[in-house]
Order: sequence, then C-alpha cells, then structure tokens
Amino acid sequence: MSERKPIVKIQNIVASAALNQRVSLKYVVQKFPQAEYSPRVFPGLVFRLKKPKTATLIFETGKMVCTGAKSEKEAVQAVTKVAKELKTHGIPIANKPAVAIQNIVASAELGGEIDLESVVYKLKRVMYEPEQFPGAVYRMDDPKVVFLIFSAGKLVCVGAKKENEVYQAVNNIQKLLEDQGLIFYPK
Repeated sequence: MSERKPIVKIQNIVASAALNQRVSLKYVVQKFPQAEYSPRVFPGLVFRLKKPKTATLIFETGKMVCTGAKSEKEAVQAVTKVAKELKTHGIPIANKPAVAIQNIVASAELGGEIDLESVVYKLKRVMYEPEQFPGAVYRMDDPKVVFLIFSAGKLVCVGAKKENEVYQAVNNIQKLLEDQGLIFYPK
C-alpha cells in the first residue's frame, strides 16, 4: 500500500429510476413551466433541481435518469425529491421510485508523474495513441472500471456502480503503477 494518499473526487453519478407507471409529460409541463420538454427534439422531459443540483430526465414510461449528483445518497435524494414534487403538484405517483446507480465518474490525483510510454508495454488492456488523445485508456477487471491516465498523475475513472469501487480502483491502479515503476513522485 502506498504512503501517498490519492485525492479522489466524485464528479458525477448517473442513476436510473423507475416509477413503474406512465407519466403525462404534457401535464408535468403545465404544473412545472420551468421543466424543459420538446417532444419533437427529445422524448424526455428535463426536471432540474437546485438542491441537490441535478437534472432528471423523465419519460412517459415512468422511467427516469438522474445526472449531476456527487454521491449515491444524493442521487437517491434527487430522484425521491422529483417524485415527491410531482405528487405534491397533483401528478399521481403511486410507487416509490426504484433507484439504481448506473455509472460513477470520478477524478483522482496521484501526485506524481506517470510514464505513459512504458504503461503501454508493462500493463495489459491499455490503449495509448498520443497523436489522438493525451491520455492512456486502461481497462481494469476488478473492480470493472475504465481509467483515463494522464502523464501529470491525474486520472479519470468511469464505470463504477458504487462509490467504494472508485476508491478501491484508484488504490489498485496506484499500487500497480508503483509496483511496475511507472509513477515518479517528486522528492
């Protein structure tokens, strides 16, 4: 285990939810004129909350997708709040929404320089084409996430379904980079 603690920040959580009933989006727009709905452009309605700062797409089928939350708890709170707002304004909502986390996007700083040229040779499942993109793409199996690795020691982690998977994955990649001599920390 490294002496250095990576700085990890959850940037966005995407959660899906199902009300298991149909919802009249035309009626929702009547009750919430600030909601964004252009059925000719996109079949979903955008319902924004200030607290937690999220955007929830609502579809006629009663399915919802919430983005912008910074924690699993916040994602659940946002979806629950949207359902409660709808119900409070006379939109019949019979069921509590069933929420599932689909993707967590996080950034991390390891605090050292990473030798991307050598990463390609020493690690499996890496793609690095510097003329196309400045970072290497690394696919981790356990937990199942994908990293963008940058030479400045910064990472982007996508694909986790639980916050603890993000921390586990960042610790795993840091150990892997250290064990392979691919990261150099300033003295």
